[in-house]
Amino acid sequence: MFHQQKKRLYISDLLSEPAMLSPAYYTLSASLIKNELLLSTIESLHSFDFSYYSNPKSYKQLFDCFRAGSFAIYKELYIVGYFGSKMMYLQSNGWKAMPANEDIFKMDNWLIA
Repeated sequence: MFHQQKKRLYISDLLSEPAMLSPAYYTLSASLIKNELLLSTIESLHSFDFSYYSNPKSYKQLFDCFRAGSFAIYKELYIVGYFGSKMMYLQSNGWKAMPANEDIFKMDNWLIA
């Protein structure tokens, strides 16, 4: 079975003065390191520049964002993607399954571009 080589994307390589320092890097596949939508979402999160983001008005709007290949920001802490019918959030060591709790159903916790 072929495993994609994962690489570290350091925040300091994207931003000279990030507002959010943790995590210092994300471990991503080579294809995701080149994904402009993901890179702009990481930059927005770590610079706290949410001027292009708004709260979705409905679940449909949130999932339309995912279907378009974009990424959402959850609670201004995590980047969330939608892979294989699963919502996943990004941590420094890679993508993790998003736990289904009461907070994920509150549209105020989400930001989409």
